[in-house]
Amino acid sequence: MKRQITKAQARAWRARWKAVNDAERRELRNTPVAEKARQLAALMALANQFPPTKIEMEEEEAVRERWNRLRKAARV
Repeated sequence: MKRQITKAQARAWRARWKAVNDAERRELRNTPVAEKARQLAALMALANQFPPTKIEMEEEEAVRERWNRLRKAARV
């Protein structure tokens, strides 16, 4: 059986997550652009280490086909 929480517990949980989100927002706002660029470059380099799977490639192809159908329907 699931254990239910009280309204006070729910409010406290929500307040904690609001505090976490606020702190993260402040941290991101105060991060220098150069650091953000380094982080982005690191993420992009990491992405190259993991080639797409067959399923991901098939999904990408399906998305491309949908966009092509939309373009054709819109005569763009």
